[in-house]
Amino acid sequence: MADALEGLRVLDLSRAFAGTLVTQLLGDYGAEVIRVEPPGGDPFRAEPAFYLWHRNKKSVTLDLGGAAGREHARLLARESDVLVTDARPGAAERMGLGYESLAAENPGLLYCSITGFGRRGPFANRKGYEALVMAKVGALSHASFIAPRPGPAFTAVPYASFSAAQAALQGILAALHVRERSGRGQRIDTSLVQGIAAQDPWDWFLHLIAEKYPEAFSTSPPYSPRGVPTQSFSFRLLVCLTRDGRWLQFSQTSPHLFREFMEVLGLAWMWDDPEWSTAPEFDTEEKRERFWEKMLEAAGKKTLAEWQAVFEEHPNVWAEVFRTTRELLDHPQMGHNGHVLEQKDPRVGRYRTLAPMVAMSRTPGRVRLPAPEPGEHTTEVLTAIRTQNRGAAPAAGRLPSQPLEGITILDFGYFFAAPFGLAILADYGARVIKVEPLSGEPMRRILPWPDAGAVKSLQGKESVAVDIACPEGREIVHRIVRKADLVLMSYRAGVAEKLGVDYETLRAINPRLVYLNAPGYGKDGPCGRKPAYAPTIGAAAGAGRRQAGPAVRAEPGLSMDEVKRASIRIGQAASGPGQADGCAALGVATALLLGLAARERTGFGQEMLTSMLCTTAYALSEDAIEYEGRRGAADPDRDLYGLNALYRLYQASDGWIFLAAPKASEWEALCRALRKYVPIGTDLRFATASERARNDGDLSEALTCVFRERAAAEWEEELSAADVGCVEVAAPSMPRALMDDPVTREAGFLCEVEHPTFGRHRRLAPLAELSLTPGEARAASVLGQHTDAVLREIGYSDADIESLEGAGVIARAKL
Repeated sequence: MADALEGLRVLDLSRAFAGTLVTQLLGDYGAEVIRVEPPGGDPFRAEPAFYLWHRNKKSVTLDLGGAAGREHARLLARESDVLVTDARPGAAERMGLGYESLAAENPGLLYCSITGFGRRGPFANRKGYEALVMAKVGALSHASFIAPRPGPAFTAVPYASFSAAQAALQGILAALHVRERSGRGQRIDTSLVQGIAAQDPWDWFLHLIAEKYPEAFSTSPPYSPRGVPTQSFSFRLLVCLTRDGRWLQFSQTSPHLFREFMEVLGLAWMWDDPEWSTAPEFDTEEKRERFWEKMLEAAGKKTLAEWQAVFEEHPNVWAEVFRTTRELLDHPQMGHNGHVLEQKDPRVGRYRTLAPMVAMSRTPGRVRLPAPEPGEHTTEVLTAIRTQNRGAAPAAGRLPSQPLEGITILDFGYFFAAPFGLAILADYGARVIKVEPLSGEPMRRILPWPDAGAVKSLQGKESVAVDIACPEGREIVHRIVRKADLVLMSYRAGVAEKLGVDYETLRAINPRLVYLNAPGYGKDGPCGRKPAYAPTIGAAAGAGRRQAGPAVRAEPGLSMDEVKRASIRIGQAASGPGQADGCAALGVATALLLGLAARERTGFGQEMLTSMLCTTAYALSEDAIEYEGRRGAADPDRDLYGLNALYRLYQASDGWIFLAAPKASEWEALCRALRKYVPIGTDLRFATASERARNDGDLSEALTCVFRERAAAEWEEELSAADVGCVEVAAPSMPRALMDDPVTREAGFLCEVEHPTFGRHRRLAPLAELSLTPGEARAASVLGQHTDAVLREIGYSDADIESLEGAGVIARAKL
C-alpha cells in the first residue's frame, strides 16, 4: 500500500492550531513534515493532544529571530514542496521568508498562509487569535443563549481554526493538482474569518432575503425572551435530562420519526385531543411551553439505560448522550469505523486517540513517527539539506484557468453535512453534477422560503432531477459515472446498495473512480442506520459539553425550570456558532481532494470514508486523546467569560470587548497600555506568569473595573494601537456581521452572483485564494435546471428526454 502524499516535503512554520492541524493531516498521509520549533520548544508541547497533533513530524529547532536561523529556514524552503505559515501579513517578509522571495528560488513551492482576518482590509494586521475573530464576526453574540448570564458567551470549540485548516488543506491540495500539470507553485491564502463563515448553512441567506423583502419576511431567534422555543424544531430535536442525570439529544425531525417518539413518550394521545392535536406546531408561547414541559417530564422518567433499551426496541427513535470528546473514543461507531487507534509513546506509555481523518482503502493514513523531542531531527535534516539536492523543478506545462478544471464530481448527498463540501470544490472549477430526487434535495424545503435553505450547498452545481429507484433512472446515473472522477455518497447505511450506486457497482463501470462515503455515523455498523443531524453529532462528539462547560449541571433532581434553562444552553452549545454539519462538509472537500491526489500519484481510484462524528472530533481534538495521567484541556469559567483573565470577555461602558494577551510579551504590552488606568504592571500579585495564574481572579477583577470605564470601540482602538489583542464584540447577528462588515467586505471575502430566481445576491468567495489559478464563485441552481443538457451530453435524444419526463423518471426546470 502506498502513501497518498509520499514524496512531499512540508515545512511547518506555524504556531497556532490551524497550521498544526494542516501539517498533521499532510503527515498522516505520507508527507515528510518538518516542524520548526523555537529555542525552548513549541508551546503545544504543554497540550494534552501534543502526541496527536505532532505525530509524523520531524522537529528542527531554529531561532528565526537570528540571521543563521532564517538562512536555515530559507534552505529548508528551497527544498520543500509546501510551506505553511500563520504569521501576520508582513512578518514573514521581514524575515526574508515571504512568498515572492522564496518562490524566486523554488518556483514549485506551494506557500500557504493562514491569518486571522486575511491579508487585506482594515483588520489585516490585527492579532488573529480564535476568540478575537469569533468576537469580531458576531459569533460570541450568536452564542449568548449558552451563557447563564446576559451578554455574549465565550466559545471553547475552535471552529474558526478547524475550518481555516480545512480551507488551507483544500487550497494546498488543489494547488498541488495544478502543479503536477503545470510545474508551477503558487501562494494559497485563507483565514479564520473565512473558516467560520463556511460553517453557517443558511442563516446568511435568510438575512439577505429579509434585507431584500423586509415586509414579506423576517427572521426570529429560536427562543423567546422568556426562554421558550419559538419553533417546532426544538421539540423534534428535544434535549432532555434522564432520571439518572444524563443529558440526551434526540433527532426526530421527520414526521414518522416524531410520531414514534411521541408514542414512546406516552404522549400519542395528544393528537386525539383537540387542545393538542396540532402538535408539535402551536401558535402561542403558552401552549409551546406547556407542550415542552410535558415532553421533558415524560422523557425524564427514564434512566439512560432504559432509554438505550428503547432505542434497541424502536430503531426509529434515537438520541445521543452528551459525551465529552474523551468519552467519544468509546463510541461503538468510532471503533467500528476504525476512527480510533492505539499507540505507544516512551513519554506517556500507551494512549488512544483519533485515527487519520479519512479512511482510504488503498492509501490509508498511518502513524510512521511518534511526536518528536524538541530539536530531535535538527542535525539530520540540516545535514541532508546541505548535502542533497532534490533535483530540478517539475517541467512546465499549461496553467489551467481554475485549479480543478476538467474534474467531474457526482453528488449523491443530502442536506448540508456532505453536499456543501462539493460546493467548495465547484468554486475551484470542478464540474459538480447534483443528482436530486424529483421532489428535490430536502434542503430546498427545510425553510418556509422555497430553496432558501439549499442555496449555499448548491452553489456552482448542475442539477439533474432523476428517480434513481427505477431502472431507467439508474441507467442515467451509470452513464454519468463513466465520465466522472469523484463521487460523494452520504445516504444512510444500505441505501446506496439498494439503489445500485454503491462503490462496487460504480467501480465496475469506472475503475478510476474515487468514491467517498460521507454519512453521519458510518456506511454500516451499530449506528449506520441511525438519523444523524448536527445537534446529535455535536452532542456525541463532545461539542455540547465543551461549549457549555461547567455552566450546565449534569445530575438528577433538577427542577423543571432548571432543566429548561440548562437544556437550552447545552443544546445550543452542541449546534452553534459552528456545528457538525459545517465540520463534516469541510472534511468532505478535503477528503475528495486527498483522494484525487492519491489517484494522480498512484494511478488508481479507491473507496474512502469520512463521518460527521470523526470529522467533528477533529475540531475538538485538543481533548481527543486518552492516556494515564493526562491533564484535562483548559475549561472556560462557569459564567463563560473565557479561559483566564488575559483571554476572556469584559464588559465595557456600552457593550463588550474580548481581550487576548496570553503571552509574556503581550502581558508587557498590556501593562504599558493600561499604565495610566491601573498599575497591574507593578502589582506583585501579577509579577510572573505563575503569580498571574495563582491570582487570576484578582487580575480579572482589576481588569473588569478598568474596562467598564470606557466604550468598547475606544478600548479596541487604544489597545490595538499598542498591538494588544482586543476587539469590540460585534452585537449584530453573525450573518449580518459576516455579510455586511468591513471585516469580510474589504478583505475580499465576498462576491456577487446571479441566481435564476433570487436574482443578484452576495455570497462568500472561494475559501482559499490561489494566486495563479483563482477559483470562480457561481450561483446555485434550481431543481432540474441542467437535466436536459446533461442527458443530451450522455447520449439521450430530445425524444428520449420527453419520454423519460412523461414516465416520471426525470424532472426538468421550467425557467
